[in-house]
Amino acid sequence: MWCAICAVVVLLVVLAEAKHATAMAPQEGLLSFDYYVKSCPQVESIIHNKVAAWINKDYTLAASLIRLHFHDCILRGCDASILLNHAGSERQAQASATLRGFNVIDDIKAAVEKQCPKTVSCSDILTAAARDATLKIGGPFWAVPFGRKDGVVSIAKETNVVPGGHENITSLIELFQSRGLNVLDLVVLSGAHTIGRCKCGSVQNRLYNFNRTVKPDPTLSVSYRNYLKRKCRWASEEVELDAITPTKFDSVYYMNLQKKMGLLSTDQLLQSDSRTAPIVVALGTQSGLFFQQFAVSMVNLGNTQVLTGPHEGQIRTNCNFVNR
Repeated sequence: MWCAICAVVVLLVVLAEAKHATAMAPQEGLLSFDYYVKSCPQVESIIHNKVAAWINKDYTLAASLIRLHFHDCILRGCDASILLNHAGSERQAQASATLRGFNVIDDIKAAVEKQCPKTVSCSDILTAAARDATLKIGGPFWAVPFGRKDGVVSIAKETNVVPGGHENITSLIELFQSRGLNVLDLVVLSGAHTIGRCKCGSVQNRLYNFNRTVKPDPTLSVSYRNYLKRKCRWASEEVELDAITPTKFDSVYYMNLQKKMGLLSTDQLLQSDSRTAPIVVALGTQSGLFFQQFAVSMVNLGNTQVLTGPHEGQIRTNCNFVNR
């Protein structure tokens, strides 16, 4: 058993180092680490300071900003389409009802516009804000390549593909692969559930009527199930994704899965599926590996289907609306 785990750890280290070299390089030369060096050299410090100030007031915004970035990138790519606020947009969809952090991005954008008008895209701001939110709560740092343009299309019904916590592993793998991500990215990015909260309505079926059996989900430990019943008396209440260290960015999330303490079905399935279980075990025993690979996978996510061409997208002056 332990030999198998060690082998997986070695494999993950090799993968992480290989992907680190490619992910940290701008995607096909289209993004650049020095994109704003001349046009807006203050942009990263502005984003960093604003994110820190907001999280100092409300630490839960860290998880919200990471989640907002994921919802943006997993649909049309990282084009800030999730920020567009009009009837029928992604932001207005039911899948986006619990998203937060829009006011943080608006505040950052206003400050950036004062210093560098019509220069920095909302998609670049959101990508960097997710990085700085991770760093603020004790997670890893990674360099963010810039140069994304903002999309002009946002369609509510496209949010149907956003994972809701009830999918099977095959469908999640297929979704990630369709965005240029892989199984390793899936398991590692799921580790963002080391922080944040979830509406109890998303887990009540696991407590009382799993798969319409009128019984609880057998993959939940009895003690954790009883804990959730106490925390989730109403669907509108919230519960922490990581019951052990809910405010700390760490690898305990993966240890929880091995104890049958995954909050969402999609969390716990990572432990039981043969394609993902060895990665869960490795990340749970190697916190340094999780930090390193989380940085790599977040870069991979942030480079997903970006708009960089001269006739692609725009630089919105207000993140909520397409330029007129």
